[in-house]
Amino acid sequence: MALQETIISADLDGLAANAALWLLEALADAEAEGARRLRVCLSGGSTPQRLYALLAAPAWSARLPWEKIEWYFGDDRFVPHDHPDSNARMAREALFDHAPATAGRVHYIPWGPDIVACAAAYERTLRAAMARDREEDPGRPLFDAVICGLGRDGHTASLFPGKPALAVTDRLATAVPEAGQPPFTPRITLTFPALNDSRFTAFLVAGADKRPALERLRAGADLPAARITAKRCLTWLLDRAAAGADAERPAPGVS
Repeated sequence: MALQETIISADLDGLAANAALWLLEALADAEAEGARRLRVCLSGGSTPQRLYALLAAPAWSARLPWEKIEWYFGDDRFVPHDHPDSNARMAREALFDHAPATAGRVHYIPWGPDIVACAAAYERTLRAAMARDREEDPGRPLFDAVICGLGRDGHTASLFPGKPALAVTDRLATAVPEAGQPPFTPRITLTFPALNDSRFTAFLVAGADKRPALERLRAGADLPAARITAKRCLTWLLDRAAAGADAERPAPGVS
């Protein structure tokens, strides 16, 4: 059974630093087990953006094995990659524009005329990566590290409460024709089978507005975020505003 842990930071800067340390440790673990290529799945949102900006800083960037990492996305709005709402644009501006050579190793979710075709194309990208490495290591997970966010309604990636994507188990990526919150922009998301196929997964949760969702998860509510697991360890990285008065209590699912 995978371990679960909670790390609470005083503020957003502390959360970003703890998230950066978590990522470095996750990748070091994979390298120690002989992984020649490392796969990281990124999240959108303002809290991960702070992490990406920190990773781009020279002191942290120098500690990342850039030449080994392949970067993927847990979801994105179905908009052009230069659109202000695009997770691809956010990650590029915060991280990849300032990183050492990443050409060919950043796998953005495609955008084009047909959302279903684009989801299928990303599925093929993921399956090709799996097939390549599982020839050498049949038990290798799809990802070495997955970064998740938490919505106020309990969603993660673009897996919204009550939406059909929650039930997709035969695909790694799927179209979400209508998001579960305004502005209801269509999206492409990884599914639970993809997100849960990871050595290490971390939720980055900041702000008092996320506290009610955390409380619902602690109470056992069947929210999308409650269905996220990890092969090795699931980590909840919270700031005190999100943890609130219950900062010393365990995160959802932690005993």
